[in-house]
Amino acid sequence: MQLEPAFRKKIEILYMRSLLIICLSCFSFSSLFAQTVVVVEQGQKVSLRGLSMPTASVVWASGSNGKVAKSVDGGNTFRWMTVEGYGKRDFRDIEAFDSSTAIIMAVDTPAIILKTTDGGKTWRKVFEDLRPGMFLDAMDFSGKNGVVIGDPINGKAFMAVTSDKGDSWIPKETPDSMMDGEAFFASSGSNIKLLGLKRGRKTLFVSGGIQSRFFYNGKAINLPLQSGRNSTGANGLALNPNQQQGIIIGGDFANDRRSDSAILLFSLNPKVTFSQPVTPPSGYKSAAVFLSKTYVLACGTSGVDLSVDGGLNWKNISNIGFHVAVKSPDGQYAIMAGGNGRIAKVLF
Repeated sequence: MQLEPAFRKKIEILYMRSLLIICLSCFSFSSLFAQTVVVVEQGQKVSLRGLSMPTASVVWASGSNGKVAKSVDGGNTFRWMTVEGYGKRDFRDIEAFDSSTAIIMAVDTPAIILKTTDGGKTWRKVFEDLRPGMFLDAMDFSGKNGVVIGDPINGKAFMAVTSDKGDSWIPKETPDSMMDGEAFFASSGSNIKLLGLKRGRKTLFVSGGIQSRFFYNGKAINLPLQSGRNSTGANGLALNPNQQQGIIIGGDFANDRRSDSAILLFSLNPKVTFSQPVTPPSGYKSAAVFLSKTYVLACGTSGVDLSVDGGLNWKNISNIGFHVAVKSPDGQYAIMAGGNGRIAKVLF
């Protein structure tokens, strides 16, 4: 059939427009994942699992062998230090307030928390628990108020709180009974969150191991994550900026390439609900951070993944393993840290 010239011209224009839309869509999709992971430090004999960024220029990191690192130029360079008298301790979490003041938490017995107010030159002990079986896992702060959580003692989760930026700590009895084989992972200092809500502060945290659960507002909810082994379950939490939605990350660190049941999306309002992602990340993840309301970064020994739709779909952007991640307060980049003293910036 012979087409009229004018009609043929319209079809050609529509065809070219369709091709342009397809090309732009492909370009836009690709550019969404055009994040750059730049390793700025590595080679130190330390596994870093604590990371804190109080300002856009100040970064603190902590880990094994009594090591602490600090940057005052936005994570471009770091100064390393060994905490005097604690060279064999593993500081698996750190919370910093500025370039001078920071708090570090040592796992295992005796459980201790140290604080510096002179940029890491000296540290003083602000908490100690000598009981056998004590094992601290993570801290979180909201302003001057903070909380630390530890593995079960006598069947109850250990918790202590502070209201003076960590100068003093008060053990707090928790009503939550832990199951046999259920505990907390000290993998990234992110399995507990202190929410600074208008109606008062609330604490939420996640457990792993034989059983993985979500604890919030007096309730303990079983999680549909990998569980049943000591290496499985929830490792950490990440909250959306509105503090009403978030994601739970974990999996099986002994089989870190297994990608099913490694992440959950959750909502706190009007009630606690959970949902699975459409496209899961590329294996076990120990930490995650919201870069914006929709951009989420997740890292683990399996590599680094990014979601641009709030955690529904994930794409691997690096095969380099990291344990922990934080976002700069100005929202311009993120910092990750991991084994062998590895620290990287994620530019976006």
